[in-house]
Amino acid sequence: MNFRLKKTLLAVSMLTVTAAAFATSVNGVAISQQRIDAVNRMMESQGQKITPEMSGMIKEQLVTAEILRQEAVKKGLDKSPEYLAEIENAKAMALANRLVKDYLHSHPVTDAEARAEYEKLKAEMPEHKSYDVSHILVKTEAEAKAVIEALKKGKPFAQLAKEKSLDPGSKAAGGSLGVNEAGVFVPEFSAAMVKLAKGQVSATPVKSSFGYHVIKMNDIKIDAAPALEAMRPQIEQRIQGQRVEQLIKSLKDSAKVQ
Repeated sequence: MNFRLKKTLLAVSMLTVTAAAFATSVNGVAISQQRIDAVNRMMESQGQKITPEMSGMIKEQLVTAEILRQEAVKKGLDKSPEYLAEIENAKAMALANRLVKDYLHSHPVTDAEARAEYEKLKAEMPEHKSYDVSHILVKTEAEAKAVIEALKKGKPFAQLAKEKSLDPGSKAAGGSLGVNEAGVFVPEFSAAMVKLAKGQVSATPVKSSFGYHVIKMNDIKIDAAPALEAMRPQIEQRIQGQRVEQLIKSLKDSAKVQ
C-alpha cells in the first residue's frame, strides 16, 4: 500500500461501514496483525505516537485498501505492465532498505567512534567570537587623537566617553556598546575592532561615516562547541551515512553491471 494515498484512503474509508474498522478479513482475505504492526512501526519511525485510535484508523485504512485492491483485480489491473513494474520497484526498494537497516544494526556506532568524529567536527567548526567593546565618537581626527593622548595619561575611558562622545546611545554607559558579533558594526569599525586584544585601545583614530572612533576592547568571548551528547544523534547519523556509502560502493565494485 502506498501511504502517500493516506488522505485519499481515509476519505474513502468514511464510506465503509463502521464494522469494517474492526474486521480481520475482507471477502475471505485476511488482514494480518503483521501488516498492521508494520504500518505502526513505520508511523513510529516518523515520530507518530501510536494510540488505540490511531491503530484503529490504520486498520480501517488497510481494510479500505483491500476492498479497492480486490476491485482492481476484478478489472484486471494487476496484470498491467505499469503495475507489475511498480511492484518490482517497491520490492527492490523495500529489500534495499531492509539490508541497510540490518547492516547498521550489526555495525553499531561505538563510543570511541562517536568521540573521534566529534573531535573532528569540533576542529572544523569556525570559531565564534563576540566582542564586549566600548568607543568614544568625536567629530574630527584631531579630537580623537586628543582623546587617545588623554587615555595614555591615565584618564579613565568611561569618564572621557561621558565627557566627549557624540554617541547618545553609549556615552551615558561610559561608551559601552555591549556584547556583539563583529558583523553588527560598520566595516571600518569592525575591521579595527577585531585587531584589538582584550584591554587594548586603538592606537590611532578609526574613521567611519559617523565620525572618528577611539575603540576599547573590554573582552572577547569565544563560544564553546556543543557537548558531545548534544551532538550525538547528528554524529551517529553522519557515521551511519558514511558506512552506508562504503557498503554501497563495495557492492557496486563487486557487481557486474552491463
